[in-house]
Amino acid sequence: MKRNLLLISNSTNYGEAYLGWPREYIKSFLNETTAKRVLFIPYAGVNLSDDGLMASFDAYEARVKAVFAELGYELYSIHKEADAVQAVQEAEAIAVGGGNTFYLVYMMHKMKIMGAIRERVFQGLPYMGWSAGSNVACPTLRTTNDMPIIEPESFACLNVIPFQINPHYLDANPEGHGGETREQRIEEFLVVNPEKYVVGLREACLLRIQGNKIKHVGGRNLRVFKQGMETAEYSSSDNIQFLLD
Repeated sequence: MKRNLLLISNSTNYGEAYLGWPREYIKSFLNETTAKRVLFIPYAGVNLSDDGLMASFDAYEARVKAVFAELGYELYSIHKEADAVQAVQEAEAIAVGGGNTFYLVYMMHKMKIMGAIRERVFQGLPYMGWSAGSNVACPTLRTTNDMPIIEPESFACLNVIPFQINPHYLDANPEGHGGETREQRIEEFLVVNPEKYVVGLREACLLRIQGNKIKHVGGRNLRVFKQGMETAEYSSSDNIQFLLD
């Protein structure tokens, strides 16, 4: 299996520049490939704009493009391509930005690129994503934190990894908060999906997957959930190969 994935929990830490903390990892990831141009998937970027979603996608592309230019790579967005499937088929690498996972999945199904990206990833196409872009690498979007602002054709995602990710994972239960914690929400998912692992990917952490090998990178532990097993913490020095086995 030729998977080559960089799955990032979040784009920006508080007080830092956009894509500040993962920048060195993105550069190292791309430097290990022959890619010079990166196809960007901006569909999660649903922001308030008087000019509509296309203007939102334009602004998202410009923001990410500036970062990648600093790293020495050209970035171009799929929303400007005449044929989205062909763009995927011809891509040298793909980056999927964060935002609203429901709208991202809606558009990926609508543009018929879910299957095309999956096929290329298993051929070894370098794939990176942050937040929602990591969510869509999973079998389903059902462990996202996002509001379902639109109904996709399906909750099915790329399924290029066998486990689920919950990005931006938080342990906190704010004082006075009467709703469920993140852990309780994940436990609800596991009641219905007992065969799945869920990785709580804390901020400033990422997963690096090469073929059938997986490594956690970051200064915070992963929190791994599975029905019938005690929830466990794993540091970057721990073996988490069981997530792919």
